[in-house]
Amino acid sequence: MDSNKTWMPRKQGSPVAACLNLFKSNALGRLFTVNPRHTECFYLRLLLVNVTGPLSFQDIRKVNGQQYPTYKDACLALGLLEDDNQWECMLAEAALNCTAIQIRLLFAIVLTTCFPARAQILWENHKDSMTDDILHQHRIRCHDLTITFSDEMYNEALIAIEDLCIVIANLPLSNFGMNSPNRTASDLMNTEMNRELQYSTVEMAAIVARNVPLMNEEQRTIYDRIMLAVSAGQGGFFFLDAPGGTGKTFVISLILAEIRSNNGIALAVASSGIAATLLDGGRTAHSVFKLPLNIQNNPDAVCNIKKQSSMATVLKRCKLIIWDECTMAHKHSLEALNRTLKDIKTVTNYLAELCWSFQVISDKHFQSFHVQHTLMRSTLA
Repeated sequence: MDSNKTWMPRKQGSPVAACLNLFKSNALGRLFTVNPRHTECFYLRLLLVNVTGPLSFQDIRKVNGQQYPTYKDACLALGLLEDDNQWECMLAEAALNCTAIQIRLLFAIVLTTCFPARAQILWENHKDSMTDDILHQHRIRCHDLTITFSDEMYNEALIAIEDLCIVIANLPLSNFGMNSPNRTASDLMNTEMNRELQYSTVEMAAIVARNVPLMNEEQRTIYDRIMLAVSAGQGGFFFLDAPGGTGKTFVISLILAEIRSNNGIALAVASSGIAATLLDGGRTAHSVFKLPLNIQNNPDAVCNIKKQSSMATVLKRCKLIIWDECTMAHKHSLEALNRTLKDIKTVTNYLAELCWSFQVISDKHFQSFHVQHTLMRSTLA
């Protein structure tokens, strides 16, 4: 065997003068089909099967001597894509008789199933009709009818559209050639979030430092146990039961102040409006959790809170929920909240991811009267 022989890779075809290491031949080849969701590859393939003799990836984007930045723009210049006139007419017609929520859903369906050529231009032309409900909400909250559209409102609408696209096709807006929304800035427009983060951390820390030493042994045990669960993020279900005047409101107020002093979110709700006024930032459970009416007749009820709503964002970031006088609420209310939390936080275990403190004023039971259906009205007079 001749040891001077060496292996050299075979070179097929003849070299191309303009491109180094590029060869041309008469061999037949085949391009694989590409899903339109893979936008760059799809438009590149479209150019490859329609442009004759491209010399490079830059050269294939050149049309009539003009260099285009993307493959999609080159396809549009060559007339290989349909225009968006039909989508323009459809969105303009929808703006006449549809709500902003319906128009956003329609736009998300068009993006995920029809792949318009210029999605960003469609958005710019019809963003006012898709943001009309957000503008109305801010006018009502601020009691100012002169408020006009702003970039923050458009950002909120884009977030809602992107959430719909993710639900429908698991694709963000950037996949359709649109600018991605700023989700961090969306918190600035979240009134529910602002409500829970308005507390002064300095004042809350001062309340904790001033009152924690005043706790008795049992109160300090409850306080430490709940705060340990909150700090560990392990979740929990706590039930405080004690007669009136033993300091239950005092303890849970300090727990709320401790969490808020660290810029955390802690919700304080009660079954009645009177009990809610005793808690700092307290509100009724029905108003916070949007519990349905006549819930006692609906064992499968859920709270009227959408996953993309501002209240859902608060629940996702919430570290503690305190429900005063929870025994006054129907058990379907607690079950409805449990289903809603599992849906929003995408968990399956009972009351997961949240540390709960269900607080009960037990002396209310002692003051309850027996129900007698046979009493006459004159007897009660």
